[in-house]
Amino acid sequence: MGSRWPILCLPILLAASVCGSDILMVTMGGTKSHKIPFWELARGLIRRGHNITLISAFPPDFHLEGLEEIAPAGLVSFIRSYMAFDLVGARMKGEEPLPYKDIIRFGYEACDAFLNDYETRSLLQSGRTYDLIILDGAYPECAMGIVYQQKVPFMYINTVGFYSGPTSISGSPAPFSVTPIFAKSFTDNMNFIDRALNAFWHIGAYAGHAVSVTILQGVLRKHFGQQMPHVYDIGKNVSFILQNGHYSVSYPRPYLPNVAEVACIHCKEPKKLNADLEDWITGAGEAGFVYVSMGSSVRTDNMPLTAHRLIVQALGRLPQRVLWKQDAEQNLTDIPSNVRLYKWLPQQDLLGHPKIKAFVTHGGLLSMFETVYHGVPIVSIPVFCDHDSNAAKAEVDGYAKKLDLQYLTADKLYEAIKEVINEPRYRTQVKKRQILLRDQKESPLERAIYWTEYVIRHKGAYHLLSPAKDLNIFQYYMIDVALAFFALFISMSILVAYILRSGFKKFVDYVQSKRMDQLIDKSSDLVKRSKKLIDHSITKKNL
Repeated sequence: MGSRWPILCLPILLAASVCGSDILMVTMGGTKSHKIPFWELARGLIRRGHNITLISAFPPDFHLEGLEEIAPAGLVSFIRSYMAFDLVGARMKGEEPLPYKDIIRFGYEACDAFLNDYETRSLLQSGRTYDLIILDGAYPECAMGIVYQQKVPFMYINTVGFYSGPTSISGSPAPFSVTPIFAKSFTDNMNFIDRALNAFWHIGAYAGHAVSVTILQGVLRKHFGQQMPHVYDIGKNVSFILQNGHYSVSYPRPYLPNVAEVACIHCKEPKKLNADLEDWITGAGEAGFVYVSMGSSVRTDNMPLTAHRLIVQALGRLPQRVLWKQDAEQNLTDIPSNVRLYKWLPQQDLLGHPKIKAFVTHGGLLSMFETVYHGVPIVSIPVFCDHDSNAAKAEVDGYAKKLDLQYLTADKLYEAIKEVINEPRYRTQVKKRQILLRDQKESPLERAIYWTEYVIRHKGAYHLLSPAKDLNIFQYYMIDVALAFFALFISMSILVAYILRSGFKKFVDYVQSKRMDQLIDKSSDLVKRSKKLIDHSITKKNL
């Protein structure tokens, strides 16, 4: 028993070694949905005795003991102004909802607003220290200034699961041939044209990101000093990445040991609805109800009235009752009797309700995970960012009907909802995916907590990092070696050709020389014989 004591007590000692750690979380994401994975991880870590500080552009909605939320006013103001685009209206016109130049400027302008804010400066100058920093994989570069200042390990929660930037820069393979860009509707099964276009968009995204980061680097050095390393050099040393994906609902990927998939970290079993909602749903009878929500990233109060009327016309023809989440009061009249509008609805409680028939969604990643977790078929209407890639994957998996806003009509929406409800294959396929998603040895939250504490216990867990992170593109894909081999092959070919040519020339010269000697010998012999004949003739004549 004495010899076994250290082994038996090791888990207790390891747990105690990270108890009460101070952890800073930062998300610079432009939509509120980016906060949700951070909230869930914070809840789990607080229950383990850790102290959490969360910085985001969205003021807190609730108080959680052990969680300090900071929403710098400058960042909040910038995000509200930036996200005032009419995303749906632009998509309906066939335009890009977020122009390329606006995507590029987001990173450095948001960073400038964040670091110039009084509350941010107060925090940075307070002398507070942290044991670990957890950043959002989407736009993490600005917060790397804090990583540089604190000199502590950092992790990512890669909230945009189809965005391969954080994992690829740290060494995980992400070849364009099977890694669809997150902003387009490609899947991992692409033909030649698709792969060419996918590569084009990837390269364009990298170029735009490089421009944005170059400007952002100047903002960081203004606040943290000219000696601050490049954010790419800091980023490739990320200790661990909590990837917001899972092979059952996203794509199978060859991740390195410092990546763990935690899709559905926020998913929960449904709770009982309030009496008002339950009575409304019960009144639908066997027809059930349809839930409609465009998430937190697509504000319905910015949508054109034509889009509202189109949706209302389609929903009013359904035999089901409809619950529609709206962000604000709209100038709508003649709302059908089967439709109710709410500024907020308990989405997962509705998706888990036995009477739900379909979910009409914008295709946000968290909504896609929730719909699979609760086994509900969907009609997806992508708007921007990763919505198209999420919807494309769901359609390939067979549990979604994807519609294009540019060509959307009330009839098309109505027929799509009817098809998803009445065709059994949609519900069959989503139930199959539900089984796959839920078949895990531990919950995504438990996995996330374990790896977070693992990084703290092992002071950054740098033993998990691959040297691939330090290789440039020529070294990583062995292009330099291939070029060296090609140069060697060409050199050897030239050398062999020279040797063969020289040898052949010498051989030809030798053969020609030999033949010339033989000709000369024959000529000499002929001359001798001719001379003999002449001499013989002269002798004969004299006689």
